[in-house]
Amino acid sequence: MGLNSFMKIFMPKDKIFYSLFEEVADNVSAMGKTLKAVVNEPDFDKRAALISKVEDLEHQNDELTHKIFTELGRNFITPFDREDIHYLATALDDICDYTFSSAKKINFYKINPNDQGIQKMADMIEQGCDLIKVAVKELRNMRNMRNITDALVKVNSIENQADDIFDMSIDRLFETEPDAKEVIKKREIYQVMEVVTDKCEDAANVIESIVIKYA
Repeated sequence: MGLNSFMKIFMPKDKIFYSLFEEVADNVSAMGKTLKAVVNEPDFDKRAALISKVEDLEHQNDELTHKIFTELGRNFITPFDREDIHYLATALDDICDYTFSSAKKINFYKINPNDQGIQKMADMIEQGCDLIKVAVKELRNMRNMRNITDALVKVNSIENQADDIFDMSIDRLFETEPDAKEVIKKREIYQVMEVVTDKCEDAANVIESIVIKYA
């Protein structure tokens, strides 16, 4: 029996990790879009319903992440390093956790999300989540390296833009908001939204590491 035939015996029947990561990527993108809908919804109750949808997506992602870790313990052969699978699953889960936290804080603090800083941050998050989805879905074949590279470069640029938006929003907040409580609330929301873009960059860095090793 040739080596290739021997190795096929141990290969998973379906590439479960790719399928699971693609499901997670869909969730990440859906959460980014729903968060954007949250900040564009002026009605408190309707906004709460959208936040509930974000929470459902976050719970789905927790289940998918658990499945990835379960498969990691079950499969002898994996499509790329076990360590990288763990890092990527964790990085994507962090994006979902902080996206949900951002949505939750907006209603918890009863903040009107029609705020320039919050709106711009939501734009950055939506774009970053979509780009992560693009990059993750290219991992299965790694044939179109340009798509992956372009997506990862854009994620890095978005993180830098989010830093600038955060700084400008804080500066504007202290200059124009007379209510100290509102300053504290909005600053915390800006911070957690900016962390989402940091987590997108973390995921992009893990994907870049995988591509360098296996492309």
